[in-house]
Amino acid sequence: MSEFVFLYRGGEAGRSPERVQQSMQKWMAWFKELAQNGHVKDQGQPLERTGKLVRGKQKTVTDGPFAEAKDIVGGYTLIEARDLEQAVELSKGCPILEVEGGVEVRPVMKINM
Repeated sequence: MSEFVFLYRGGEAGRSPERVQQSMQKWMAWFKELAQNGHVKDQGQPLERTGKLVRGKQKTVTDGPFAEAKDIVGGYTLIEARDLEQAVELSKGCPILEVEGGVEVRPVMKINM
């Protein structure tokens, strides 16, 4: 098995409490299914919409990410799958896809130290 990170991008902002509750139920059901099938290595967490960005040799610090950005990363999960194709198939059950969001599927590079 190989490790992959699901990065959750976009989604709905400004949802009603009822929509948030419905969405959370879908997320929990999806995570439960992934876990029962042995794919969840670390469930990860949602990310706050605030933070800082440190860049370049000068180590310049700026505010970000910005909530208005369409491509903001909202959270992550570390999973195990046979290969990239299986990881992509597993990502297709993600509830964020129902609200025009996306799941970036990235293999974790193994580094021998």
